[in-house]
Amino acid sequence: MMRSLYAGVSGLQNHQTRMDVIGNNISNVNTTGFKKGRVSFQDMISQTMQGAARPNEDVGGVNPKQVGLGMTVAAIDTVFTQGALQTTGVNTDVALQGNGFFILKDGDKSFYTRAGSFGLDSNGTLVNPSTGLKVQGWMAQTINGQSIVKAAGDTTQLNIPIGSKDPAKATTNVDFACNLDKNLAVLTPTSSVSDTQKNTWPVDKSVYDTFGNVHRLVVTYQRDPNAPDVPNQWLATVKIDPENTTFDNKLGVGFGTPPAGNTYIVKFGNDGALASVTDSAGQIRNTGDLSIPLTFTVQGSNAGQPGATQTMNLNIGKVGAYENSTTQFADKSSNKSFRQDGYGMGYLENFGIDGSGQVTGVYSNGTNRVLGQVALASFTNPGGLEKAGESTYAKTNNSGDANVGASGTAGKGKFISGALEMANVDLADAFTDMIVTQRGFQANSRTIQTADQMIQELLGLKR
Repeated sequence: MMRSLYAGVSGLQNHQTRMDVIGNNISNVNTTGFKKGRVSFQDMISQTMQGAARPNEDVGGVNPKQVGLGMTVAAIDTVFTQGALQTTGVNTDVALQGNGFFILKDGDKSFYTRAGSFGLDSNGTLVNPSTGLKVQGWMAQTINGQSIVKAAGDTTQLNIPIGSKDPAKATTNVDFACNLDKNLAVLTPTSSVSDTQKNTWPVDKSVYDTFGNVHRLVVTYQRDPNAPDVPNQWLATVKIDPENTTFDNKLGVGFGTPPAGNTYIVKFGNDGALASVTDSAGQIRNTGDLSIPLTFTVQGSNAGQPGATQTMNLNIGKVGAYENSTTQFADKSSNKSFRQDGYGMGYLENFGIDGSGQVTGVYSNGTNRVLGQVALASFTNPGGLEKAGESTYAKTNNSGDANVGASGTAGKGKFISGALEMANVDLADAFTDMIVTQRGFQANSRTIQTADQMIQELLGLKR
């Protein structure tokens, strides 16, 4: 009879533990990145009153007789199912869709979390603003003028240098894809001004020097007046800032070193596609991508020092190609120079985090540059992580070591910028579990009451 009392007590205690876990789940229903807990029960050891007996020739076998001594908590698991995503519009808020954890550090101590409500401190470091823990990742390195993130190295804190300078970059390539009207007439030395305006075609593009100064590059095409009987041949005259005559003797176009003259000849096939380009010295290129170098002296530069002259490639297209190439068809000439790669100095104004976790800076000069990448950690057994408070987890012996890498590697999920992952607590399930737990608690209390009444009856037998 005493056994039933203690069995009832174990039921009360452990249902109370389950209620504690349910209450914690409900209290964190609006906690960013929270993962609910789940309690599993198991019976305790049973007292054997009679062992089992094997069958013999006379009688059959006998099952063991055992009385259970109550129940206990088998496990309190953390359920890492995906939580719903809530859009915030804050560029430093990041949600994870799929597996993985953000890595936060306090000195040398590492913590892991699904709560991505981050921000910048006064040093521009990406942190959890409620705890000051620093978000880990990899800063970009500039290699051959390109920003590259090496995700194979050790992680470090991410610094976003808002207001930092992006130095000017001189133009090195200008891409042309204009069409030249096949029906434009050949100019002669006696052509009038109106004929010249009508039968030449200028192509304009803004370019940048090493200081970030903007210059106007003008390439003027006309049917080659030096070869009026040669079909499909055009003379191109190159000028920088045509209104500035100081550039006239400081500019050279051609394949030689140094290049001479400021003209080149473009020839087309009967199909309207590029066939060749020839510089003023007679050097010809007639295969593959056609480009001709333009070199000029940078105004205001120190003579004889690096950067005093600047070279850019005038990319006019590919032999035999039409897309993104200069063409000659009997249609209106088009002024299309669709790309140049220079820009002036700018300041970092804003940044964003994309689906792979790359942090991209947006500069006032219109350029975008990769600044770094947020790292993710995954575990063989995430259920083995220990809750460390403040929505963070710590590694344990049973979680395994953190597998650190970029999004999309080793099963790691992707980033959703401007959103947060909500708690995965389902209130309908939580309330149902609460009712079942309450009934289990009541039933165990009734077991104790009934056993107490039986003991009272037993004590009353002496009267």
